[in-house]
Amino acid sequence: MAKMKYISFRKYVQQVLKSAVYEMDNSLGQIPCVVAEAPDLPGCFTQGENLKEARENLIDAIELWVTAGLRESEEMPAINGYMTS
Repeated sequence: MAKMKYISFRKYVQQVLKSAVYEMDNSLGQIPCVVAEAPDLPGCFTQGENLKEARENLIDAIELWVTAGLRESEEMPAINGYMTS
């Protein structure tokens, strides 16, 4: 088993973003949006009017997801062999 490396909060967020998924969603009628998801963090998703806004919103969502987990003393998932604490 490979040894996990601990990295800063910011670098952890960057690792999570590497596997982010972005999809156009036209199900809301005439107003299309981009749905952004961080599949490595269950339930971590958001949306925006365009790709740039969706990515910015996803960064906020990831930071909130990780911060809430750390406050509850939850172990964060390893992302690409990296951990944060």
